[in-house]
Amino acid sequence: MIACCKNRAWAVIRRLLALVSAVLFILSFTVVRAESTAAPDAAPPEKQQQKHARGEQSGYHVDAPFVSAGLPEQRADLRPEVLDCMKSARSAVLIEPISGQQLLALNPDERLPMASTTKTMTALVVLENCSPDEMLTVPDEAVGTEGSSLYLAYGERLSVRDLLYGLMLRSGNDCAVALAIHVGGSVEGFADMMNARAASLGLINTHFVTPNGLHDEEHYTTAYELSLIAAAALRSPVFREIISTKYYTIESSVRSISIKNKNTMLWDCEGCIGVKTGYTSQAGRCLLFAAERDGEMLVGCVLNCAPMFDVAPEMLDYGFENYSVMHIVERGDELARASAPCLSGGIPLLAGESVYQPVLKGRELRTEVRISLDGGLAAPILRGETVGRAELIAGGVVIGSIPVTAGESVYPRSYRSYYEEVLGDFGHTG
Repeated sequence: MIACCKNRAWAVIRRLLALVSAVLFILSFTVVRAESTAAPDAAPPEKQQQKHARGEQSGYHVDAPFVSAGLPEQRADLRPEVLDCMKSARSAVLIEPISGQQLLALNPDERLPMASTTKTMTALVVLENCSPDEMLTVPDEAVGTEGSSLYLAYGERLSVRDLLYGLMLRSGNDCAVALAIHVGGSVEGFADMMNARAASLGLINTHFVTPNGLHDEEHYTTAYELSLIAAAALRSPVFREIISTKYYTIESSVRSISIKNKNTMLWDCEGCIGVKTGYTSQAGRCLLFAAERDGEMLVGCVLNCAPMFDVAPEMLDYGFENYSVMHIVERGDELARASAPCLSGGIPLLAGESVYQPVLKGRELRTEVRISLDGGLAAPILRGETVGRAELIAGGVVIGSIPVTAGESVYPRSYRSYYEEVLGDFGHTG
């Protein structure tokens, strides 16, 4: 009788254990929450000294720093100043190119003509859509283009690379037309590509009609948005090599052409790497410029500024003397850990991209990280898999929205393993 009761009790207990193990098995598929969400008030001093990494190039395609629906939101704590020298310009700005934050600004959002600084976008679109080593025959439409010119001839053959040098060093308007037709099929088709690229950068006050910047009432930009275009183009090693070249010899099918860069800042300004000069009677003197010192880069623009070669170096000196680039999050940093029932240790959640911001020297930037996971994370989860996004907040604005990846792989446990584990624990009690 007693033995019979014990057997029935054991049977009931085994059924209950089976039910519990089944529930645990189901729970093992879902990671329910992230613990210890990171809120780094400031990066450690040693990380503040780390320099920002440049964008990478795949083939001849250039990856842009911003692909968004709007411009980078400006931090309230920066409050960009206006130097006295900037007042000789209609519009002027100095930015940190990775974050897009403004360090100096005078009418940075005013729509203005930009003359040949347009060719920065022309070069960017060309490099993103064809190889520099492609050869082309000068189209009839390019011959005799007004303004600054390389004096291209009918039927002359050149490489895209040589035409890009003619475009950026000599400021050849005919080079712009030849490249536009080669890449876009027509000047109008290429302008559409330029406008599409501007939209992909989040630009809202920029519109292109020509590839060379010859005046048109519907051809305009702002100092700030033009600086963002330069920041995107500077991620291309080919573009950077071209604009920093002082002298170059073009070899066409019929002649050799020796040219000199029109940007005198390459000789006179510490760390200058280009970018582009421009002039029309309507736009005035325009200059898009960049410099790198101690591994940090700044980009600036002045529009309708007669003493542009005096103003730009002073703006750069101010930027480098007063600001440094601060490491906020580096790709691979652990931001938090996601926990789940019956998963010991949790899953490390890692930053999928790096985030950098400019700060006044001697100050720190207090930041907060907010993580949102893609619903309930379900096993299996593979290491490196994107599982959510993280927003980094500083100065009252979101300074970065980056993917969050799993730092370890997680696999669902089998029903049998739970069943044996529970039975094993039960067998060792008492």
